[in-house]
Amino acid sequence: MTMAGQTINDRLLAARHSLAGQGLAKSVCKATTEECIGPKKKHLDYLVHCTNEPNVSIPHLANLLIERSQNANWVVVYKSLITTHHLMAYGNERFMQYLASSNSTFNLSSFLDKGTVQDGGMGVPGGRMGYDMSPFIRRYAKYLNEKSLSYRAMAFDFCKVKRGKEEGSLRNMNADKLLKTLPVLQAQLDGLLEFDCQSNDLTNGVINMSFMLLFRDLIRLFACYNDGIINLLEKYFDMNKKQARDALDLYKKFLVRMDRVGEFLKVAENVGIDKGDIPDLTKAPSSLLDALEQHLATLEGRKVSAANTPTQSSRSYQRTNVKSAVSALSSTSSAFGTAAASSKFDTTNGIDEQLKAQVLAEEEAAMNQYKSKVSSPTSSGAAGASAALTNPFLSSPPAAQAGQPIVDLFGAASAQPAAAAASAPQASATKASDDLLQLGNPFADMFEASGGNSGGNAAATAGATGFNGASVSSAAATNAFVSDSNFTSVFGNTEPAGHAGDGAAATEYDGTASPFDWGATDDDGSAAN
Repeated sequence: MTMAGQTINDRLLAARHSLAGQGLAKSVCKATTEECIGPKKKHLDYLVHCTNEPNVSIPHLANLLIERSQNANWVVVYKSLITTHHLMAYGNERFMQYLASSNSTFNLSSFLDKGTVQDGGMGVPGGRMGYDMSPFIRRYAKYLNEKSLSYRAMAFDFCKVKRGKEEGSLRNMNADKLLKTLPVLQAQLDGLLEFDCQSNDLTNGVINMSFMLLFRDLIRLFACYNDGIINLLEKYFDMNKKQARDALDLYKKFLVRMDRVGEFLKVAENVGIDKGDIPDLTKAPSSLLDALEQHLATLEGRKVSAANTPTQSSRSYQRTNVKSAVSALSSTSSAFGTAAASSKFDTTNGIDEQLKAQVLAEEEAAMNQYKSKVSSPTSSGAAGASAALTNPFLSSPPAAQAGQPIVDLFGAASAQPAAAAASAPQASATKASDDLLQLGNPFADMFEASGGNSGGNAAATAGATGFNGASVSSAAATNAFVSDSNFTSVFGNTEPAGHAGDGAAATEYDGTASPFDWGATDDDGSAAN
């Protein structure tokens, strides 16, 4: 059962590390989940950053990865190997030094995804894939072990040494050290070439990522290997008998590995790597091998045929063959050196940066086109109006409803200036007690507006109804403040009788005298207290 690509086991393990405060272990767990894709770049970048931090324990980080490689799930094991390889290539050299100096290696020579084999791979998605990937996991682990062993023997990484004629480490190495270095380099290259995958084996993101890392290492290893062979050939005729014998054996092995490297590059071309990014292999002439063998036979004192008897002219011919071979191998060295210096394959997933930029530009153009289409006047017609009417999150009211008044159920009713002017004569005859403190019907304006729009005048003439059932005129409902005359009508005539006005004495809503009228009399004719 998976959740957003990650299994429940992955989430539980990450949560357990979070609760325990083990941030490094959580990052390793995130990079080696059971999700059948390569480790994510953000997790790899964080682990690379950790290798550069002085307060991070490199042995602890390496042991966490080795522990994850003992998992029964092939995806977890494979991704732990990929993460380790990535840290070897891009992390601090302390990580490589620890792996080379410790006895902790990947003991996966007999690895097999037993869980998917027992159920035939039918109960687990990609079950048969786990059985098919197990041989590649064993070979990949063997190569990483060889990479660590070569660092232990040489104290440097062949993939990171300088290359080229001027500053190349193996190009300028003396004969004795060169004869000891090339076998170590050959062993590491053999471990890489034994991965032996075909284009139809690259069926998932995990093995694809490992193939890209191996392709990166192959370019650098063979560029370094080629420099060493060129140096070997240039010094061959100055070597003693033992050195020449070892050098000839190394050259024969070089020819075999050159063919295998060509097969690996063909697989890389078939899986989609641009042919222009794959360096060309230029082989030395076959006559060079004969010249080297003749020189060794001469040093050993063996008898050779008269046709092959070395003379002064034949020795010059041999050196001419060496020069032509060195020239051919130098072109190969230049091609591989250029490819190795390129950072195009330094990405974790092998995606071309130019292709990535092109895709992002196309996506941005499509988004701009969509925005212009949405904001165009033609698209903001009936479709836009209908969408606005049904959208409850609009910050402004739709245009279709702009002319309708907004009903405020609890606020004071507001009157339009024209309506207030028209009802001014009628407002003077209105009793303020009908709607004291504006406690009239809050729905009066709404009904009046609807009645006015429909052409009916019934609601407008009848007026609103107060809380106690009394009738409230629309003019009183729209009056925001009580006038002085209305105040006098409610609270009594405090001015001379001549100013009592033409209005009747204030009465209660039910027609009786108001108890607030200080000028009113009781039923027995006495003045009110």
